[in-house]
Amino acid sequence: MIVAPLSGVIKNMEDVPDPTFAQKMMGDGMAIEPSEGKVVAPVAGEIVQIFPTKHAVGLRSESGIEVLIHIGLETVALDGEGFEAHVKQGDKVKAGDPLVTFDLEFIKEKAASHITPVVITNGDALEVFEKTEEENVTAGESPLFQAKMKSEQDSEKPGDKGAEDQQAERQQPQSSNQGGQYQDEAKEIVDAVGGLDNIMAATHCVTRLRFVLSDEEKVDEEKLKKMDLVKGQFAANGQYQVVIGQGTVDKVYKAMVKETGIEEASKEDVKAAGGRQQNALQRGVKVLADIFIPILPAIVTAGLLLGINNILVNPIFTDESIIEMFPSWSGIADMINIIANTAFTFLPALIGWSAVKRFGGNPLLGIVLGLIMVHPDLTPAGDFAQGKGETWNLFGFQVNQLSYQGQVLPVLVAGWVLARIQVWLEKRVMDSLQLLIVPPVALLVTGFLAFILIGPVTYTVGTWITDGVVWVFEVAPIIGGLLYGFLYAPLVITGMHHTFLAVDLQLIGSTGTTFLWPIVALSNVAQGAAVFAIMLAAKDEKVKGLAGTSGISAMLGITEPAMFGVNLQYKYPFYAAISGTAIAGAFITFQDVLASSIGIGGLPAPLSIQSGVWSFIIGIVIVLIIPFVVTYFIAKRKFR
Repeated sequence: MIVAPLSGVIKNMEDVPDPTFAQKMMGDGMAIEPSEGKVVAPVAGEIVQIFPTKHAVGLRSESGIEVLIHIGLETVALDGEGFEAHVKQGDKVKAGDPLVTFDLEFIKEKAASHITPVVITNGDALEVFEKTEEENVTAGESPLFQAKMKSEQDSEKPGDKGAEDQQAERQQPQSSNQGGQYQDEAKEIVDAVGGLDNIMAATHCVTRLRFVLSDEEKVDEEKLKKMDLVKGQFAANGQYQVVIGQGTVDKVYKAMVKETGIEEASKEDVKAAGGRQQNALQRGVKVLADIFIPILPAIVTAGLLLGINNILVNPIFTDESIIEMFPSWSGIADMINIIANTAFTFLPALIGWSAVKRFGGNPLLGIVLGLIMVHPDLTPAGDFAQGKGETWNLFGFQVNQLSYQGQVLPVLVAGWVLARIQVWLEKRVMDSLQLLIVPPVALLVTGFLAFILIGPVTYTVGTWITDGVVWVFEVAPIIGGLLYGFLYAPLVITGMHHTFLAVDLQLIGSTGTTFLWPIVALSNVAQGAAVFAIMLAAKDEKVKGLAGTSGISAMLGITEPAMFGVNLQYKYPFYAAISGTAIAGAFITFQDVLASSIGIGGLPAPLSIQSGVWSFIIGIVIVLIIPFVVTYFIAKRKFR
């Protein structure tokens, strides 16, 4: 039995937001969303690898089962900060012995995710492998896997060789280099990624080689797929990543450096080079994603609660609303409305916190800046448009006392200015005076600039954007809905869909509703319908399992496992899904379906629809039927 190495909530491997683990390139397993920063040995055995950055541990049980514990995602970039290792390679451990402790809050803040995959990397050598059905586990106590090695006649005795050598032999049974391990393979990989001239920087983490390439179009993916050593490959964040496996990847990297003359690069070097490889649009999209993704839970929660409030106050099922039929419910509806509206009322404070943090400033000052811009003494934009607003007289210069409630651009730009001023001052003010000088000066200067220059200019730009999007959908609603429905999922692949989150919020802040988000919700359902068709048509049990779990996630608004794990792999399910979304998008836009907020995508989405609920439900039916039927009949022919 292999016990849980961390305490926390169990996640399916398919739901891990990293292709290496979601697509099980390293092997099968489970993931844990940790509730505390402590990793213990899941089984008695030997530590076969602990990476220098201490973010990953590999161990081999006494029976030969190899386990990889990868703490968080993209944590290699932290270069060991926040981690403390309590073991070293070669140490013998018992189940429950401490391996690594880490600062959980630091990992949540700095890493891509704190979700921790626990992978069996030699699953092909197992006779029995069963996963726990528990939802919550306790480190060192709760069973995670039941696993048993094959008999000795099918698998070499684990004690005969080191774990890394066994793994290397499984990955490359007949290495062509007895004198120099992985030299030929390293040359082949370099050649497959476009040759030395195409490599700007290269490094590795515990599982994969990471390249920054001049031109990713030069990569020969078919050649990489044919290599026994390579378990998978993908591009992300300006890096091209080739998955090799723990232990082996270090040897391949050393062979590559030795044989090809590639200069060794640090993780930060590669990260920086990858950032430079992205064009201005990609960098801008990444900045928006870094700002809006952390505040998304608050916005989605507010949207869900507003959906519940909509059910109570609007006549949906009868001619009268629930609070009209049952007046005693009106107080509950009012309280729900207050709770739900808070995130949107103080949206600039949320954006200010996240933006200033992203730009390198003090996030608490970002919160204060956002609250300043929605101070109750300021005049709402609606009243200002009716001529009810007041102004400040600054030496004869009139400045509008305008509230930026619900606005996105003003606080984004102001947050950047605040962070730049703070960083500039911190470099020039002595430590003993920083608390007295840096925050007050930074906030005061940014506040004046926000009301005098930044706010008026960006408010006007935001109004132009809102009016432009509204105009397009008013003039040609069918074409607008068709195009947005068809393009949204491809935008998810590139990450550019995050830009439309800002547009949605701007629409809600300016008009009170959004016609874009309902199409997003339909896109989620469409991807889920297509992947469920694959689940029914496929004969491979692994494909069925991956499609089933990722389909459920898509129906609840998380489409990445379905898209990247299944639909894009086969292509036609993806095309069927975006075609269905385009048709449904055209229909609901023509029917003037509007959402009062950004809620939970997928099947729960009707809760956030303010007008046109039944038309939206018809849209859901369209994206359930078209992608499913098209995908199923094509899949039945292809899976024969």
